[in-house]
Amino acid sequence: MIKLLTMLFIQFFHIGVFSFGGGYATMPFLYDIADKFHWYSTSQLTDMVAVSSITPGPVGVNMATFAGFATSGILGALVATTAIMLPSFIFVSIVFKILKKFETNPYVQSILKALKPAGCALLCAVGIKLIFTSNLHLLGGLCLVAVLIAGCIKKLDPLIILGVTALYGLIIGALNWIGV
Repeated sequence: MIKLLTMLFIQFFHIGVFSFGGGYATMPFLYDIADKFHWYSTSQLTDMVAVSSITPGPVGVNMATFAGFATSGILGALVATTAIMLPSFIFVSIVFKILKKFETNPYVQSILKALKPAGCALLCAVGIKLIFTSNLHLLGGLCLVAVLIAGCIKKLDPLIILGVTALYGLIIGALNWIGV
């Protein structure tokens, strides 16, 4: 059992280090694990992808949890989830320590000031793309983008923006559900 959990940890740590681009970037690694170790079948992996896509949280972490569970139960899920998150935790901790040393540097301050509007712009771009690729009403979609833009201009806390847009999504979803 210890050997299996160690191998599970090594494989998912490897995935955490080398899978850039989001949770779906882990899929080639997960297929490779299925072929190499036979811990789970490819049909189980397909089910994992489907369930991970609709479960809250990062897709890659959800898939690691499901794959670990399929391999070794709850302990396997804990090991795989920890292993896939650990490289990011280490990397962010190192970057934080480096940024902390240079927080008074005017160049670093300028970069950090530029990141918030850039992040808001990316959120707005996603909102606009959703308007044209989903069944959102155009007026509702424009309201959503207006909230995002107002949040960027007023420099609202991102959690407030997230809360307002989540509430908006729930209202629109309920209206669509009742047929309005």
